[in-house]
Amino acid sequence: MPLDVLEMTIEQLRQAVVAAGHEPYRAKQIADWVYRKGATDPAKMTNLPARLISELHVLTSRIVDRAESADGTTKLLLELEDGHRIETVLIPTEKRATACLSTQAGCAMKCGFCATGIGGLERNLTAGEMLQQLMHLQNASGRRITNVVFMGMGEPLANYDATVAAIRAIIDAERFGISARSVTVSTIGLPKQIRRLAAEGLPITLAISIHAPNDALRRNIIPAAGRTPLKEILAAAEDFYKSRKREITLEYLLLSGLNDSSLCAEALARIARRIRCNVNLIRYNPVESLPYARPTQAATKAFADRLSRRGVNVHVRQSKGLDISAACGQLTRRATAPNARGPNHSEKA
Repeated sequence: MPLDVLEMTIEQLRQAVVAAGHEPYRAKQIADWVYRKGATDPAKMTNLPARLISELHVLTSRIVDRAESADGTTKLLLELEDGHRIETVLIPTEKRATACLSTQAGCAMKCGFCATGIGGLERNLTAGEMLQQLMHLQNASGRRITNVVFMGMGEPLANYDATVAAIRAIIDAERFGISARSVTVSTIGLPKQIRRLAAEGLPITLAISIHAPNDALRRNIIPAAGRTPLKEILAAAEDFYKSRKREITLEYLLLSGLNDSSLCAEALARIARRIRCNVNLIRYNPVESLPYARPTQAATKAFADRLSRRGVNVHVRQSKGLDISAACGQLTRRATAPNARGPNHSEKA
């Protein structure tokens, strides 16, 4: 039976190694290879016996396409063991290397602006499949990941148990050892799961993709959100804040002519003043075939200035990867289009 290293805690790995007939200290050696040295090929774990090497699995996914932006952003298209495809993105700065991880293949939320939701939900990812994305990004870039955002394909809190297991691996000092304060989970707002996450005691950041300041407009943009009024989402966000005194982030995707008016800015300011939060404004990355447009810089600045004048802590997120279609789902759609390049042409593993 294969030992899937990234699916296990260190203690589970030790128990599995012993159950397979090996000495318990071998688990520490495996963990050192994978988490300290970044090894993904068991054959290169030279101090392990051949039988144990043959039983180990680290990566069960492979890179089938890779796109690199002039700004340094790297996007990988990964094919999972069962053939489903997901995307993961590395967003580098001088001091940080941020991994944007997917939690599902496809997505059931059907946000109108998102390429991922066009095909619906295919399946949830396992915790190990989330962590494999991190390993692929480190290997592809040669940089150690410092920050993680669960903002890729899928709704993280709709795949709750696997997402939390991945977070625990990421912040575990014996595994990836990334600071919990450098981990962000982004959700469209699932109140029960937000409160459940608050009870986990994880000092991570919660980001809520609000995208509209009222329920009617939000239902238009995010059909799945129509079942949950904003007041319920914001109440759960307040509970999350009280549980750890970590400021909430409200993410607001600006769609030209739809949610970027002065009236929307005023309504968003009233929401933002209700809870301890900051607002991240994001200019839309256009998706071919979808009827949404990217606002101008002037319109974005005017929206941000109006929020700032109302006392809102607002930031305009710097757009990354525009030249490589870095918005979620775009590389997958390109790779599966009828005239797309086949794996033999695009694979860069």
